[in-house]
Amino acid sequence: MSAEDGLPATDAERAAVWTMRLPDEAATVLLARDLAPFFKPGDTVTLSGGLGVGKTAFARALIRALAEDETLEVPSPTFTLVQTYDAPVGPLVHADLYRLSGAGELFDLGYEDMTDGAIALVEWPERAAEAMPADRLDVMLRLDPSAGDGARLVTLTGFGAWRGRLDRTRAVHKLLRASGWGEAARIHLQGDASTRAYERLVRADGRSAILMVSPPRPDGPPVRRGKPYSAIAKLAESVHAFVAMDRGLRELGFSAPDIYASDLEAGLLVLEDLGPGLIVEGAEPIADRYAESAGLLADLHGRAVPWTLPVEPGRDHTLPFYDLEALTIEVELLPDWYLPHIAGGMMSAAVRADFLARWTTLLAEIVAAPPTWVMRDYHSPNIIWLPERSGLARVGLLDFQDAVLGHPAYDLVSLGQDARITVPAELELRLLGHYAQLRRAADPDFDLAAFARAYAILGAQRATKILGIFARLDRRDRKPAYLKHLPRVEAYLRRNLEHPALDALKSWYQTHLPRLFA
Repeated sequence: MSAEDGLPATDAERAAVWTMRLPDEAATVLLARDLAPFFKPGDTVTLSGGLGVGKTAFARALIRALAEDETLEVPSPTFTLVQTYDAPVGPLVHADLYRLSGAGELFDLGYEDMTDGAIALVEWPERAAEAMPADRLDVMLRLDPSAGDGARLVTLTGFGAWRGRLDRTRAVHKLLRASGWGEAARIHLQGDASTRAYERLVRADGRSAILMVSPPRPDGPPVRRGKPYSAIAKLAESVHAFVAMDRGLRELGFSAPDIYASDLEAGLLVLEDLGPGLIVEGAEPIADRYAESAGLLADLHGRAVPWTLPVEPGRDHTLPFYDLEALTIEVELLPDWYLPHIAGGMMSAAVRADFLARWTTLLAEIVAAPPTWVMRDYHSPNIIWLPERSGLARVGLLDFQDAVLGHPAYDLVSLGQDARITVPAELELRLLGHYAQLRRAADPDFDLAAFARAYAILGAQRATKILGIFARLDRRDRKPAYLKHLPRVEAYLRRNLEHPALDALKSWYQTHLPRLFA
């Protein structure tokens, strides 16, 4: 764009550009709604174009979408210069710089303090161009009378960090319209500990779906033999793994969501909405639903399952093995993150080596066992109760993109030692007994003692890993909400360490983490 029309041009290599025709104001509102889910605190959107092109209408629609309030009064800030709002995503700042003569006046208004941690929407940004951040989304609006009254051309330009986000926004826009969900209301859903995002799509006819935004995982820094943590821990790099497992589970008759539409390269899926059914009530497990969830695992683990699954014609996904390297790098999250969180220090090299040696001895047993599908996050947030279905189909399945080939006890541990919901020891024992009864009924040679031993080892491994993950979410990712779950996970760890097979490991924890047993 030219300086005459808006902000000065920025390095084209750092920008993504998307131009479209908007036939009327309703289309302008819909575009603002499409953009809203991609904003986060600290973002800036600049609104460029001449008088009467619809900048304020666009800003009003975006503010209402971010505030999740379609009736919110959003006056033009032409005379007040700046208007602020509170929204679920954080504070919003709407500024109109038309009457300013330069950035100095903007700073005099306290703009920097007002926009710190806020989403800022700035009309007439060229009046204070030097105050606009390099990472921003610019929305340039122009009237297009040749296309009819109220028609506009809009050019979205994503600079810096907004480049990839704008590409993703465009892909979402295209997918939803191609699949018949373009006019649906979009409701942001609470995310999980990952970088994935979810929205509920609700059409005028009442039908709903889930939009899953799971862009390809960028490689992190190398941590061992030139490989990032995600590769060593066998975490999915793209949405292809989810699609493969989804189809594999559905082929076996389980209630994974139907996939209505997809853009696999962009990491976008439109999924069946399995609904609001939970296996918990408040903060309490619903025992019979937990039992049915354990029954699903018993059924799955009694089957011969393929190790390679189709994604689409010409593309397959092979499940990776949950090998010794993956299991041990996960327990190392405890010395790397949990120990500094609780003690403010790091282990010595000798203590760390002893820790890993004891874990390696135990985990070698685990990887030697015949493998099956391990969904890896088989716990209450990812299990949906479907009362209108029958049998095991009542157990709806989500969040299995990190599935691996591993020991069958792992997913039962995930269920019986739910990190977010306290599962009483008595209920956990009942789940283990119910699972064992079903396995033995199908296979009289099922070895309960060996399974219980593996269950305790993997329970301790998983608890150790989660303590590190939750501390990392606080320190690195600024998600402190997970810290409230630490006492529960610590209790699970103590419970697992009581198994005689873990005596040597328990001794290490008692010596080096005595607070766990205080």
